[in-house]
Amino acid sequence: MLIFRKPPEDITRPQMPADVVIVGGGPAGMACALRLSQLIEEHNAKNPDSQLSKENIYVLEKAREIGQHCLSGALLDPRSMRELLPGFEKEAPLDSQVTKEAVYFLTKKGKLKFPITPPPLRDHGNYLISLNRFVKWLGGKVEEAGVTVFTGFAGSELLFDVDRVTGVRTDDKGLDKRNQPKSNFEPGYDLQAKVVILAEGTRGSLTNQLVKKFDLAKDRNPQTYGQGIKELWEVPSGRIAPGEVIYTMGWPLTSREYGGAWIYGGKNNIVSLGFVTGLDYPDPRLDPQRVLQEFKRHPFVARLLDGGKMIRYGAKSLPYGGWWAIPPLAGNGWMVLGDSAGFLNSQRLKGIHLAIKSGMLAAETAFESLKKNDFSAASLGNFQSRVENSWIKEELWKVRNFHQGFEHGFWRGMLHAGIQQFTGGRGIRSRYPGTAGYTRMRKLSELPADGGAEAHLLGPAKGDGKLTFDKLTDLYHSGTKHEEDQPAHLIIHDTNICESRCVLEYGSPCQNFCPANVYEMLDDSAAPNGKRISLNPSNCVHCKACDIHDPYQIITWVPPEGGGGPNYDGM
Repeated sequence: MLIFRKPPEDITRPQMPADVVIVGGGPAGMACALRLSQLIEEHNAKNPDSQLSKENIYVLEKAREIGQHCLSGALLDPRSMRELLPGFEKEAPLDSQVTKEAVYFLTKKGKLKFPITPPPLRDHGNYLISLNRFVKWLGGKVEEAGVTVFTGFAGSELLFDVDRVTGVRTDDKGLDKRNQPKSNFEPGYDLQAKVVILAEGTRGSLTNQLVKKFDLAKDRNPQTYGQGIKELWEVPSGRIAPGEVIYTMGWPLTSREYGGAWIYGGKNNIVSLGFVTGLDYPDPRLDPQRVLQEFKRHPFVARLLDGGKMIRYGAKSLPYGGWWAIPPLAGNGWMVLGDSAGFLNSQRLKGIHLAIKSGMLAAETAFESLKKNDFSAASLGNFQSRVENSWIKEELWKVRNFHQGFEHGFWRGMLHAGIQQFTGGRGIRSRYPGTAGYTRMRKLSELPADGGAEAHLLGPAKGDGKLTFDKLTDLYHSGTKHEEDQPAHLIIHDTNICESRCVLEYGSPCQNFCPANVYEMLDDSAAPNGKRISLNPSNCVHCKACDIHDPYQIITWVPPEGGGGPNYDGM
């Protein structure tokens, strides 16, 4: 039996007043904190008789260290950083500036190079970065500015007063697997905040609470997602130049799946490569981690990696839904930004610059509210106006229908993309409807038993230990660590569905879309179909694919005890 996570009852929790609580210390949250600090300093310099304080501005970051859970490809469009910190290039940990791009369509053994790089994939002037190191540097700037960053503290619950968000409860520490206090138990804090800013990244757990509480998804397209699986390689000298960028589409995916790969050349012969698979594929047996392994077997990629060494691994989900899936961004006592809101350009495969800009605009809104001491929906709603009057909307409006155009396959999607390119993002209609990715998963009875054209993508990769790897080998290179004796942070609300229905209808796809072997179906003669679901939550790399892609929507991801998770050093 699985033990579900719920807070112990009758606990007296410490109370802590706050002006602003920013949940999430990624690029959006850190940019928000830094910009707010800048505005307060400028205000105080001009208004000696009307001072604002930074003492009650807090950033909650669930990782043990700033940047530890941050993962991306990653190419940085510097536009927003030049607004936040002019001249940042002189001190930021940038790897290489992009000087060369290429785009290929792959077949099983061959490749076709695009004669012209499509405009959305032109990256000259962008920078290859380690998002982990970049956010660590940005976090240092935040702390130097006098804003307190609480690392190892996860936001576990929003606090409400009727229709208003009044604060955040942090995670309890020192609970065992049965939710009982251990000798080192410490209850979470109730941070009573004037405004809560959610910058949790993709599929944020507090953002989910907010969306459900206030029905924020009403009249929006359902958010759709991709899952990026990344490896960092050290390759022999001369294989790829620093600043060289390669994108591929096609193989190993078939025309029924959406996705593509990146290969970025960095300094010191380090290569970032990965594959993003849209979490809207029809065959539940498809395994995105295996997709990356098959991609590396292509002769073009295998030659690049031959003689090299894989040194890091990670996985992350990305919001693909576009402008029509973005929820309302502000209300009484709250704002949502970055990937939590869905600010990602799926055509360019970029969202860091949008996250940073959204953080800056949220900071400007919070600053004005602090001056007026007004944190109502009317006051914080100015964040929505700021976004809609900024280059965030200008960029996302042009790709508002992009991902939806691929819902009926690759070739029709390319046709839609071409039409959208010439119509400013409109396409054949002004608003394309969207479909939640998990609803497109088909039952095994509707699919060929041998997998058909997708056979090479189904089930776990075995790996040869040199070029390709199984999940546990990859997982080892993610540096993932969790306290073993704690409540499971992956909550299955009805295990009977897993064991009586899912195993027969879909073949337990959680074993496939999880990139870290968290979910296993074990032999058990007492189970309805001879299989019992078992969790390995200590393996979790926090990609949240299970929360997103489970066909029955009975899995909820919540933050583990603060500090646990992957260690994406250099990623």
